[in-house]
Amino acid sequence: MHFEANGAFTGEVSAPMLRALFTTHVILGHSERRTLFGEQDAFINKKVLTALKNQLRPILCVGETLAEREAGTTLKVVQTQLEAGLEGVSKEQAATVIVAYEPVWAIGTGKVATTDQAQEVHAFIRGLLVKLYGDAIAQKIRILYGGSMKPANAPELLNQKDIDGGLIGGASLEARSFADLIKAAAEVK
Repeated sequence: MHFEANGAFTGEVSAPMLRALFTTHVILGHSERRTLFGEQDAFINKKVLTALKNQLRPILCVGETLAEREAGTTLKVVQTQLEAGLEGVSKEQAATVIVAYEPVWAIGTGKVATTDQAQEVHAFIRGLLVKLYGDAIAQKIRILYGGSMKPANAPELLNQKDIDGGLIGGASLEARSFADLIKAAAEVK
């Protein structure tokens, strides 16, 4: 989604166009958009604010590259992306935002963060949300894991305190795998 309602933005779609199609959610800040199209945090923030203004629920993606993880800067990268992406978002609006942690090195690679790695970052994100919006709002914000979640690893990931669901990519392309993933998620306590 582009943040402008209209204009010469070939290949982009506007929030009013999405609303006309009864769209309810929009993924913003995905690593592919950041990498392939050079989208920066301030640009993504404009999209988040536009989505909220147009009654779309933004799914704000944050996550580190392999180089950033190996350099030990995961939490700093995630904090920068999250805080910049939510700049100007009110408490009332924040309750409708969804955050997706997607370690870039685990997307489509078959690699997955360990349960401990994923929970550590999710807990860190939840803590940042508490600082930004208070505990009540932070608990309402869903934090999804988006790094190669599959039926085999979904139960362990989804049983973590701060992992509220999954942002499913490649695993959704095969019907049986996706159905198994849904079944695995439904069995989580």
